[in-house]
Amino acid sequence: MADPMDLDLSPEELALKQAMGGGDKKKTEKTARQRLMEEIMDVGGKAFNPDSRGDSQARAQAVRDFEALIERTKTLSLLASLNILIRPGNTPDWLRLKLREYLTVIPLREEGVRASLEFAFAVHPSSTVKLSEAAVPQKRGANITHEALVLASNLLSSPPSTVTPDEWYSGIAPQLFALLDGGEGPELKKVVAYVIGFGILGRKVSGAPGTAGWKYLAEPLLHHIKPPPGGLPKTDTGDDDEVIDLSKDKVLVKQKDLVTALQRLHALIVSHPNPGLCKRLLSPLLLPLWALTTWPNSEKPLSEKITEPASELLKIFLKLSPSAPVLLALVHNLGYVGGFDKKKPEWVYKQTEQGEIQIVDTNRPLQKAGEQYIGLSLPEIDQKIPKLLELVDSAFSEADVSSVFLDLFGRWLKSARGQKKSGIQIIKEEEEEKDPIAQFTEVKLLLAMMEKFPEKLAGQPKHILELVSQVLLEANKEDKEEAGEDEVIRVALSLLNMVITVPGFQKKRVDPDVLRVIESSLEALSKTGDNDNAKTASNLTLLLRYRDEIDALEGESSSSTTTGPTDRQIEDRKTYSLAISYITQPDSPPPVRSEGLNLISNLITSHSPILDIPGILVLLSTLLCEPNSSEEDYIHLRCIKLYTQLASNNHPRAVLTDLIDRYLDPRESALATVDARLRFGEALLQVIDRLGQTFTGDLSKMTCEALISLASRRGHRPKTMARQAREAKVREQKHKEAEDAWDGSVPDMADPISAEEQARLDILEAIVEGWSSGTSKTGEEDVRIRASALSILANCIETNLAGVGAVLAMASVDLCINVVQVERQLEKGILRRAAVRLIMSFIKALDEAKQEGRVLGIAFGSETQEQVRTILGYVEGTDEDGLVREYCRDVLESLENWKMGSLVDEVSLRQARDGGFGGGGLTKLAGLVVDPERSVSLGGGVSAGSSGGVEMLGGRPRIEEIE
Repeated sequence: MADPMDLDLSPEELALKQAMGGGDKKKTEKTARQRLMEEIMDVGGKAFNPDSRGDSQARAQAVRDFEALIERTKTLSLLASLNILIRPGNTPDWLRLKLREYLTVIPLREEGVRASLEFAFAVHPSSTVKLSEAAVPQKRGANITHEALVLASNLLSSPPSTVTPDEWYSGIAPQLFALLDGGEGPELKKVVAYVIGFGILGRKVSGAPGTAGWKYLAEPLLHHIKPPPGGLPKTDTGDDDEVIDLSKDKVLVKQKDLVTALQRLHALIVSHPNPGLCKRLLSPLLLPLWALTTWPNSEKPLSEKITEPASELLKIFLKLSPSAPVLLALVHNLGYVGGFDKKKPEWVYKQTEQGEIQIVDTNRPLQKAGEQYIGLSLPEIDQKIPKLLELVDSAFSEADVSSVFLDLFGRWLKSARGQKKSGIQIIKEEEEEKDPIAQFTEVKLLLAMMEKFPEKLAGQPKHILELVSQVLLEANKEDKEEAGEDEVIRVALSLLNMVITVPGFQKKRVDPDVLRVIESSLEALSKTGDNDNAKTASNLTLLLRYRDEIDALEGESSSSTTTGPTDRQIEDRKTYSLAISYITQPDSPPPVRSEGLNLISNLITSHSPILDIPGILVLLSTLLCEPNSSEEDYIHLRCIKLYTQLASNNHPRAVLTDLIDRYLDPRESALATVDARLRFGEALLQVIDRLGQTFTGDLSKMTCEALISLASRRGHRPKTMARQAREAKVREQKHKEAEDAWDGSVPDMADPISAEEQARLDILEAIVEGWSSGTSKTGEEDVRIRASALSILANCIETNLAGVGAVLAMASVDLCINVVQVERQLEKGILRRAAVRLIMSFIKALDEAKQEGRVLGIAFGSETQEQVRTILGYVEGTDEDGLVREYCRDVLESLENWKMGSLVDEVSLRQARDGGFGGGGLTKLAGLVVDPERSVSLGGGVSAGSSGGVEMLGGRPRIEEIE
């Protein structure tokens, strides 16, 4: 059996350990983990060995002993041990399959979810270097990378085959919710939000309504804010044994449960940018959130617990779905207090004498107006309308505001005319009688919108002018003396005055037919008498005429080609401004920022002329420079997508120039960290992929020259070196202060580890430290950036070798040959890997060009190939990095195959030139021309060509050397 000390080492780590002399098997000291693994293998062998000859009772007892061992073992220790034992070769196949079953259900144990998360972060290579840090990520602040987060999410979001989805999600949901509450720290709170949002609810198989994931992770949040029809299950209300007082309302949801649901939903929504999930979760809660947001007399602590979280969620949803139907739903339910049916709600929000808000069941008879308006007094209407207008102002575009206003105006117009049929049907007839309080509310809101949003309403004048023209035309068809009609005309004239007096109104842009109706109606109305409407109509007639003369004067004094912006340009400009505000506002949550990027993406796709390309590039670069986090990674991916969209929509030069400048970072910006520059490199890679065969000419030359310069060893970063020196000095000072405080060396508080493991960690830390320029270097460029540049350069060659050109392609190959020869340090392994991969990409691109019959004009002849083969052969036999050696073997094999293929093609061309052979048989072999039938027919004396091969002269073969 292998040394237990080696069980949790990869092959590379084991080779490193042996090379360091750490493979001494004489040591007898065993760690607790090793003893646990041996016990698991021993007891598991007795329980599951198919060759065991014990009786069934003994086998059953062994299984119980094994399960007891699993049950009493601490979760984190069990995870680590089972993860080692299930590796191929460490245990028999029959035991490994059983251990895998127990490993997959560990999250169902108490604290199993947290332990699984911590273990995933500990073992993922991107998260940390020191295992002592990885073991306790929450306390020691381990680096939770996006890759490790995806691993943890996949681990928890997919039920194993041994349990049903209901068993799985019902088991992990309480643990996930407990972590989402934030008691274990903000980092785990974000991690769990990612797992729930992207891993479970973000997938159709587990996050669609009706699935187990939705049932156990979405419905508990939604149903404690808006109970489902029929009420909550008794297990959720927690009143199985509670004595019910029939004289009081039945409490469905207590305030503490309502507060918990709001806080968890808020944490889930704002922890990561998933607009689609936000809409699915919040759309059913539109009216409940509105009721809680506008709850009267909500002072602390009620406002902190309920009103403010509900208001933030409502604002997020309105910004993600700023549509007229959504706003109309709020308008028509301004006094909503709960329930499903306006006439008989099953439940309502109700405030207790202690000031708490609960959800109660009610069966009392309701007034005719409907439950949602019971108790809605005029002061309450006045209190709710300004809050609604604040939401409108922050989340809705001018088009949405105008649409809602027109709908409200149409409803009011119909009511003011006494439900009379007319030639103009503004809105559909309502079969049920309208609530007078609702009608009054709509009128109040209509007037408030005219007062607060005159510019927004006038910014969409087309539909308003059409409506005004219809109202005035109807008013002049016959003599109307009803007071209601006078009020209708007065409001219509006010709307007309608001539109034509706003700055920027242009009469020439109004539909001629609509304008003709308005002018004739105003003239007729001005002659009806000495009343207010007639005077207003007369003034508006003069105003329209005045504006017409002003337009005429401006047309004479300015160029006739000068025109105002089109409707689309106006709307696009407003959309662009809204998107920028979503992204740049400091308090914008991640879903709203993501929606802002979506708006810009739509403008790019539609080739909108109002886009400020330099401004967008500055915005994207700022976002890419933001630190990594679970939510920012999503934003970074959206930014990279926008770069590719801009590049493929007529702006490749601007995009490439900006990305190259950010990637090179010649000014050594403080914001351009290594991670940020690597993200710019990823964006550059994606843009080159999108450009494809258009990546040529000056674009290709500029990009490849910059990459070659960056990948070389000539880069010098004095500012970075000076900053690192300052940081090192600060660290040294802190270390000295700590030693003074301890009166000697600072003790290591980390968990004790073996000498072999410590040696391995020391080497890994030295490698990571060697990636950056470090305090002992001379400002040399970071190795990770150089390796990234070589990888992007390889992608350029694979994408369009012809566009790169012979000079830059061969310069890239020469650079890589120098790298693998000269830079042999251990920490430069990733650089040598990238260099060898570039050579492979070059050979692959040459082969593809040959297969397609394209002539590249690149001199990669036999002498150059032999030089490359010799150098890589030496590297393959001497390099310390296993991947470098493996890549070298791949390149050498590709070179040999390419050479043989070239020889076969050369022979085929010679045969075709000589007239070809008839019949079948062996006619081609690498480096040989073999055709006995042709030899006999020729009778000898025929040369096979100057390049060598085999000739049949007089029936005797003559072998010649060929290249």
